[in-house]
Amino acid sequence: MNMGLSPAKDYRLSFTRGSIEAQIGNTPLLRIDIFDKELPSGVELFAKAEHLNPGGSVKDRAALSMILEGERTGRLKPGMTIVDATSGNTGIAYAMIGAARGYRVTVCLPANASISRKEILRAYGVEVIETDPLMGTDGAQQIARELFDSAPTKYFYPNQYYNDANWLAHYKGTAREIWEQTRGNVTHFVAGVGTSGTFVGVVRRLRELRPDLHALLMQPDLPLHGLEGVKHLASATHPGIYDPALADDNVEVTTENAHLTMRRLAREAGILVGPSSGANVFAAYQVGQTLNAPAQLVTILCDGGERYAREHIFG
Repeated sequence: MNMGLSPAKDYRLSFTRGSIEAQIGNTPLLRIDIFDKELPSGVELFAKAEHLNPGGSVKDRAALSMILEGERTGRLKPGMTIVDATSGNTGIAYAMIGAARGYRVTVCLPANASISRKEILRAYGVEVIETDPLMGTDGAQQIARELFDSAPTKYFYPNQYYNDANWLAHYKGTAREIWEQTRGNVTHFVAGVGTSGTFVGVVRRLRELRPDLHALLMQPDLPLHGLEGVKHLASATHPGIYDPALADDNVEVTTENAHLTMRRLAREAGILVGPSSGANVFAAYQVGQTLNAPAQLVTILCDGGERYAREHIFG
């Protein structure tokens, strides 16, 4: 009996075949408007949503670039194990891509890395070697190097802190996306450094496209801080790929302000990200307050907040 209803639609989803790697990159550029009333007229703040990469962080880009470069050069062969130092996110990216490409993964990371990161790594089947928390990622690098030296035919050691494929991933990808998404109107780029790959790659490429770009380096205000994966450069070993000539200025951020901004992003903008993302956004906000002309500031949302849920920092 026809009741005048339209035929039922088939709402079954159709899936496009493809690799997990194909989902890395091309992340959205989000307009952060929760500070608009506190910023001068014409100053706009944007953030690259790198936490939406399939591995949950900006590190997916560099990890894929380094693995592909290892295969291309013959340094990474079937049956080898990927080993590197990490604060967690690059290790998770290695784990995801390694699983997809058939490689075992061993990571060395400080023992005070977030519990959730360690659980994610172990879920992928990664061997996790916890290192001295007081030595940070510098200590983790030392252990990773010793493992590689002990069995160089067993391990592929990308050495993300010294690998040009790291920053080139952002030079070729992240920077191009920012340029296209802002229609070439980006005036300031603000970000912290861990390996420095994101900052170096993005700034180098954007400076070629816009020589007057202002590059601001976010740093924790103290050597002992709560921003996992971010270096306090005055007290830490500088990564080999870091270029100190790129930054026009430094912006110091307290752990407290990073956490406060992280909570504001979750509760006022619906963006659940981690402490380093909060620090980046707060640094961009600080810079924006000093400007007296229209500007578009871009920063990075490094990873998702769910991997800090057990750290009790969301209140």
